[in-house]
Parts: sequence; C-alpha cells; structure tokens
Amino acid sequence: MNGRTIRIGSTAVRAASTLVLIAALAAPATAQEADSTAGGRGIMPNAGARANPQPIVVSYFRAHDSRGVNVFEAPKLEGVPYDGFKLQWGAAFTQQFQDLMHRNSAAPNVVSGMNLNKLIDIGPGFNNADANLFLDAQLARGVRVALTSYLSSRHHNETWVKDGYLLIDGSPWENATLDNVMKYLTLRLGHFEINYGDMHFRRSDNGQTMFNPLVGNLIMDAFTTEIGGEAYVRAHDVLAMAAVTGGEVRGQVLKPEQRSPSYMGKLGFDRQFKQELRVRLTGSVYATSKSINNTLYSGSRAGSRYYYVLENVNATESAQAWSGDLQPGFSRRVRAWVVNPFVKFRGLELFGNIEQAKGRKIVETSDRTWDQYAGEGVYRFLHDQLYVAGRYNYARGELQSIANKVKIDRVEAGGGWFLTPNLEAKAEYVRQNFRDFPVTDIRNEGRFDGVMIEGAVAF
Repeated sequence: MNGRTIRIGSTAVRAASTLVLIAALAAPATAQEADSTAGGRGIMPNAGARANPQPIVVSYFRAHDSRGVNVFEAPKLEGVPYDGFKLQWGAAFTQQFQDLMHRNSAAPNVVSGMNLNKLIDIGPGFNNADANLFLDAQLARGVRVALTSYLSSRHHNETWVKDGYLLIDGSPWENATLDNVMKYLTLRLGHFEINYGDMHFRRSDNGQTMFNPLVGNLIMDAFTTEIGGEAYVRAHDVLAMAAVTGGEVRGQVLKPEQRSPSYMGKLGFDRQFKQELRVRLTGSVYATSKSINNTLYSGSRAGSRYYYVLENVNATESAQAWSGDLQPGFSRRVRAWVVNPFVKFRGLELFGNIEQAKGRKIVETSDRTWDQYAGEGVYRFLHDQLYVAGRYNYARGELQSIANKVKIDRVEAGGGWFLTPNLEAKAEYVRQNFRDFPVTDIRNEGRFDGVMIEGAVAF
C-alpha cells in the first residue's frame, strides 16, 4: 500500500465531537423553531437589532449574505423601487481548517528514482483563504450590471475577474408595450456563470460559501463562465430559459473551424404552497458540438475544497487545484442534461441532482458517458440560526485512458451556525472512495476522509 493511513482515531473523535456539539446546541432550541423564509426566498437568522444586514439598494438582486440562501435565479418581482443610479459593493471571505487523511493501493510507478504513485504526506492545517469582491450598479429602471472578482483563490493567488454582465428586467424607456413584455422577460448579456442546473446556486464559489450547507461541491462540478446571452420567460410559477454562448471560458477568434456555439435550455416551476411548503423542479440541457477547450466540468478556476487528497509526492497547490474532483475531459464536445428537484417543508430542505453527460477530447473518435447522482438534506431550526446537513454523491463513467468504467462516491455530514446574517461557521465529516481504477493509477483503491471546519463572511 502506498501512502500512509494515520490519525484514524483522532479524526473519528473530531468528527463525532463536532456533530455532538451541533446536536447539543440544537436540542434546547427545537421548541423555538420558526419558518422565517416567507415566500421561500432566502433565510434571515434572528440576530436582533445588533446585526442587521446591509440594505439592498439595487433591484432584482440575490443577496450575498444569508438572505440569498435557497434563492436560485435572481428574483423577477420588484423589491426595490427605482429612484436613480445606485452602487452597491459587497464581499465574501472564507477560511477552512482541514484534517484529512488519504491512502491508495496503486503499484509503484518509478520515474527518475521517484515513485509517482506514492501519495504526498498531508496533515491538519489551514487552507488558503479565499475572497470575492462584488460590484452591482443600478443603471436605469430595470437595468443593472454585476461584476465579480476573485481576490484570492486556490488556483490563482492574484486578483482576477470572474464575470461581468448586464441584467435587464425592465424597460428603461416609457413604452407601454415594452413594459408589458418585460413583466415576463429577463435578459442577461455578457460574461456570466451559465445557468445549467440548480446546483451552481448552492455550491461554494471561491470565497462565497454561505449558500452551501456543507464544505465540498459535487464530484463532477458543473460550473463555468461563458460569453453570450440568456433569455428568460417567467409567468407565475413557471420558468423557461434559452441561451447561446461562445462555448468556452474565454473569448476567442482564432481557429473558427474548431469552434461552435454552446446552446442551453432550462424549464421548470417553483411554487410556494402557503408558507410551509415550497416545491421546485427544473430540467436543464447543454450542448456544444466542437470546441477548442470546453470547460463545463472544469471551469471552477478556484479549485476544490479538499487540498492535496490523492495527489502524488510532486503535487503543487496550483497545478493540482482540483484534487478530489472528477473532470471527465470533455474539452472537444459535450452534451449534458440534469434534473434538480427541491422541496422545502418548514425547516426541512431536500435537494437532488440527476445528471448525465457525454463527450470527448479532440483526439478521441467516440463519446464517453458519465452519470452522476446526488441527494442532499438540510434541517434548519432556532429561527434558521442552526442546521444539520448531509449529502451523498455518486459518479460513474469512462475516462479516456481507462478501459473499464470507474466509480467515485462521497459522503458528507455536518452542520452550521449562522451567528448573524453575515457570519457563518460550519463543519463536516467527509469520506470519498475511488473504485475500479486500475492498479497502475494513483487512485487505485483510493480513499480520503476526515474533518473540515469552515468560517464564512458575506455582505
């Protein structure tokens, strides 16, 4: 066996202690449970007058703090009346403490005297702090612009822009016909986080981790930014979206014969049954026939939350930024679909992800297939200040260099505490297994497990 299995007892004790502490805090609060998510839009932990969040001054806006939890597309209903140009700054910061162990059973792969299938030694410690900067401006009635920058990330320690786009939810001109059309129509134009599926609304986005009840994202992390336009039609509880983008994470005019647009669609409904029950169900599709470098499953430039797991002795933080994730390598062509059910009943939330993707690299002549399933449960109490959560994630498919199908499964269990609407602390126990990888692959019989603790600030 390569790599070392250490701290089994201490890791289990830490995980158990964390969950017991959360349960102990929750026990006296159960009788005080209340649903503060009227309309099924966001949560507002009851922190009192000493911790009121920043007022929202722009319209059609998803708050960056806890008011944005369980909000998906930016709301269509007008919440802030227009009275001229407004500018709103925001930020999000996160820091993790990691205590993970990993192991594998891969055969030695000795190159220049070094076994490249030997796992790098890892131990408890703090991960790199991540930060986002948000700028939102109201330009006209129903027209705003959004810009997000990553101030620090695992993959890029320097500042760089994630996305920037124009959101049009109303007509800036006095015209009765346009006003009637814009009651139902929304346009988004620019370089934006594509609206494929619903998981990207719940995942951790670099420094913005407040919307994720746990620490990790999905094994196959469908997240990227592309340049183009989206058109939404929303009537009552029904949502329909169609989009066309350039198909890649960056603008490109070279080699046009090797590129084609990406097409996306989304259809669903989101209904609030009285105040206690909310039901949402959406289906999304994504397709591009040829690309120089499509990044639907490799577009998270921030990297994964689990540092150095199942990486070899030569691993570096930047080059191996996606440790623990599975990137299927569909850089040339990809066709994917996903169905996401969401149910909220009082303090209980259930979310699912049923997904299939087919694609290939430019050197391949046939498509490979990956299937992914995930189920997540959250229970919130004490006026939404405390919660417990769990997620199971399973992915199975074909990699270019491996003849047989391989499987990966992950279990996360933990909880969190909203100290105020802007401050959150959370912890999880995570275990991930890599199955059916060949003995020559470093992931053969691979596994990592342990405890993650995370603190988040967002405003």
